[in-house]
Amino acid sequence: MIRHFYMSRRTSSNQRRKPRTGEAGFTLVELLVVLVILVLLASIIGPRVIGYLGSSRSKTAKVQIEGLTTSLELFHIDVGRYPTTPEGLESLVKKPDRIPGWNGPYISKNAIPLDPWGRAYRYQMPGKTSAFDLYTYGRDDKEGGADEDADISN
Repeated sequence: MIRHFYMSRRTSSNQRRKPRTGEAGFTLVELLVVLVILVLLASIIGPRVIGYLGSSRSKTAKVQIEGLTTSLELFHIDVGRYPTTPEGLESLVKKPDRIPGWNGPYISKNAIPLDPWGRAYRYQMPGKTSAFDLYTYGRDDKEGGADEDADISN
């Protein structure tokens, strides 16, 4: 009797199944179409993203130079002069020898930031265009250039 019960359950569950009419899943052609669409989107959007990245680095350099210029102006107010070229931007963080009135550090992080391309900003006093020149040569690290290779200065 127990055997009969199990047998009847097995056959009744098989009878409840619906017959399959089609296979579930994606075909190879459908997957290839999706991949082609994704590649097309990436080829259109990719260059725009890279362009924004380049312009954002240039903008970051401009903002950093403006911040360093403000720090140099504060140094000038306290000391009565801008740092000399040998003293450089380090004088905004560490007190140079025998300078009365130094009230630094003039940069909150106690470190001179690097430009967005990982190089030190260049500083020259007296400058060619103003009391001092603070600049970076851009991505190519060469004088002149355009777009992301352009020089950025105060």
